This record gives sequence, structure tokens and C-alpha cells, in this order.
Amino acid sequence: MEYVTAVPHPRSEAAAPARSGRRSLAVALLCGALGAAVTLLATRQRWAEGTATVAGGAFPLTARGSDVTGVPAALAIVGLAALVAVFAVRRAGRLAVSALLALSGAGIATAAVVAASDGSALDEQAARASGDTSATVSALSHTAWPYVAAAGGLLILLAGLLALRYGRLWPAMSGRYERGTPRPRRTARPVDPERPEEIWKALDRGEDPTGA
Repeated sequence: MEYVTAVPHPRSEAAAPARSGRRSLAVALLCGALGAAVTLLATRQRWAEGTATVAGGAFPLTARGSDVTGVPAALAIVGLAALVAVFAVRRAGRLAVSALLALSGAGIATAAVVAASDGSALDEQAARASGDTSATVSALSHTAWPYVAAAGGLLILLAGLLALRYGRLWPAMSGRYERGTPRPRRTARPVDPERPEEIWKALDRGEDPTGA
């Protein structure tokens, strides 16, 4: 008669955290890189448009995301750098970088949503076009690109939260690339006393061929 036990195998228990670390790492890298790319792309698109009255006629005006606010693009670059830096640090440093990654995503989403209804950039263009500092834009309308940038920020925020939760399971930069790591010294090969040329080479290197 065979007996079935419900006790988990020790090897499967040890492999579970490794699988979670690999999955979370893949998702975080995808979300972070995709979020930064989406944010940078969205800030180069048209966010607002309107018209200004110039010499009795309507003059069309447009404003890109970078004209409205530079915060999302700057934080996208910071978040991308933090995503790479996560693998260069350990322990407390990794937690700090992960928090910076999450805050970058939250800042992008907040700034993009706030700027979605901002018309100050077009008002400045209207003032320059008309020569009247008090001129404002009319027929103001906004596109959906600010919310696309906000979505990119949320992806970066998700990457930061994953780093905070599972970052301790992720691999770090190899120790041989860290500054100050001593290189292993090569041991001298023993000299064959029956080969005179090796004895002379050992003497030239300042070694004792007798091994004494």
C-alpha cells in the first residue's frame, strides 16, 4: 500500500522564492522600460491647441507636452536610471533606489494629470503672437496624450513597487566588477631541474629554482 504525504519537498520550497524573483524581475524591467519610453514619446506629442486673435484674424496655436511641463520627461530619465542602478547596489541602497523608482513614476503620473488641463503655455504663445501680454488663447482644447504619459508613469510606479517588494531576490552586479576587489595572484609554476632553460628563466624572474 502506498502512502501520500502532504509535506512539501524541501527543494521545491527553496525554488519558489527564486521563481518569484525571476518573474518579478522580468515584469519590473518590462514595465520600467516601457513606461519610460511611453512617457518620453507622449511628451513630444501635441497636448493642447487653440487660436489667438492676430491682426483681426484667428492664428492657430499648438503646445507639445514638453512645452506644457518638463517634469514627466525629466522623471522618466530619472526612473530609467534608477531601474538600471537597482542592480548595482545591495540591501539599503537597493531599497533607496527602488523607492526613487517608485516616486519617479508617481511624480510623472501626477504632473501629467495636472498639466492635462493647463493652458498657460498657449497663453504665452498667444501673447507673443499678438504682441499683447494680456492676450489669451481661445477655443482651447486638449488631447489624450497627457493621460498616455500618466499611464507610462504608472508603469514605472509598478516597477518601483515590485523592486521594493522583491528586490532582495534579484541578482546584483558581480563582485569582480566592483572597485577595490583584489585580483587573485598567479602562483609560480614549479621549475623542472632537468631543464636548464627553465632554471635560467626562474633566475631572471628573481625566483629560487631550488624551492628552498
